[in-house]
Amino acid sequence: WTQQKLLEGYVGFANLPNQVYRKSVKRGFEFTLMVVGESGLGKSTLINSLFLTDLYSPEYPGPSHRIKKTVQVNTKIWQPVIDHIDSKFEDYLNSESRVNRRQMPDNRVHCCLYFITPSGHGLKPLDIEFMKRLHEKVNIIPLIAKADTMTPEECQQFKKQIMREITEHKIKIYEFPETDDEEENKIVKKIKDRLPLAVVGSNTIIVVSEKRVRGRQYPWGVAEVENGEHCDFTILRNMLIRTHMQDLKDVTNNVHYENYRSRKLAAVTYNGVDSNKNKGPMTKFDTNEGMSPLAQMEEERREHVAKMMKMEMEMEQVFEMKVKEKIQKLKDSEQEVQEPNRTPSHHSIKSLKYSVCSHVYLCIFHTAISLKRRTTVLNG
Repeated sequence: WTQQKLLEGYVGFANLPNQVYRKSVKRGFEFTLMVVGESGLGKSTLINSLFLTDLYSPEYPGPSHRIKKTVQVNTKIWQPVIDHIDSKFEDYLNSESRVNRRQMPDNRVHCCLYFITPSGHGLKPLDIEFMKRLHEKVNIIPLIAKADTMTPEECQQFKKQIMREITEHKIKIYEFPETDDEEENKIVKKIKDRLPLAVVGSNTIIVVSEKRVRGRQYPWGVAEVENGEHCDFTILRNMLIRTHMQDLKDVTNNVHYENYRSRKLAAVTYNGVDSNKNKGPMTKFDTNEGMSPLAQMEEERREHVAKMMKMEMEMEQVFEMKVKEKIQKLKDSEQEVQEPNRTPSHHSIKSLKYSVCSHVYLCIFHTAISLKRRTTVLNG
C-alpha cells in the first residue's frame, strides 16, 4: 500500500483556458446572420443598430431608397432562401471532403431573424408557410418589427397570439438550452417570456434628459432603442452576441448540418431515395431525380435482371414449341413408314429418332450458352 503523493507547486493545467482563448482570438470567429421578412420592416436598420455599422453606401443605397423599375409577382418566394442555405451546407460538405482541410471557411447560416409585420392580427399564411419551410434548416428567431407602432398592451396580446399560432402549426423555432447554472436559466426564462421579441431600430442620436440615446422622435415622445421598457432590442443583442452565439453555431453544426449531411450521404450509400424529397420541393443542390449514380446503376441492374428473366421465359416457351414440333414430325414420319407398300428398315427409323434428339440437345446447349454469356456481361 502506497500513499498517493500530493502535488506541490504549480503544474500549469489552469493555463489551458488561456491557450484556447489565444487560439480562438487568433483564428477569429465566423457567424452568419440572415434576416428575412417583407420589405419596409426595418431589416437593414436593425442590423445597423445591432452592429453599429452602415451596410449600405451612397453609391449602393438600401432597398428602401432604390427606385423600383417594375412590379414583380413572385411565387414560392422561400425557394431562393432555401437554395442559399443549402448551397452553404454544400460548400461546407465539399470542404470537409477535401484532402487538405486546413482552411474551411464556415459560411453556413447560423441564425435567421424572421420579421413579422406589426398588424395585430397574427401571422399571415405566407409567414406560416415560410417558417415551416425553413425550420428544419436554420435556427429561426421570430421578431415583431417596428414595435413602436403598437401600445404595450397591444404588443403583449400580439405576442401571445403569435406564439399560440406557432405552437398550433408546429413551427420549430430556436430552443434555448437549459443549464445547471441558475443565473443562466433566469436569463433564458426572461428571453422565452418575451418571445417573439419586439424590436425597434434606429441610428439617430437623440438627447433625452441630457443623455445621448439612439431612438425615434415623435410628437408625443421618444422611442429609445436600448430601453428595455420600449422594446426588446437589448435582449436580442445580448442573446445573439453575448450569451447564445456559440450555441447557435453548435445547433447549426450538430443538428441542421448533420441532418443535411445524413440525407446527402444516404442518397449515395442507400437505394437512392432522398429523404429530403419528403420534406418539401427538391432544390437544385439535391441529387438528380433524388438518386445517386450508384443507386442509378443498381436500378439499371435490377431492370436488366428482370429483362433477362423475361427473355429466359420466352426462350423456354420457344424451346418447348420446337420440341413439340419435332415430336409431331417424328410421329408423322413413323406413320409414313407404317403405311402399306413401305417396309423401311428398323435402322432408318432409329436414325431418324437420333437426329431429332440430337437437334433438341443442340438447341438446349445453345440456349444455355446464350444465357451464361448474358449473365456474365450483366455481372461484369
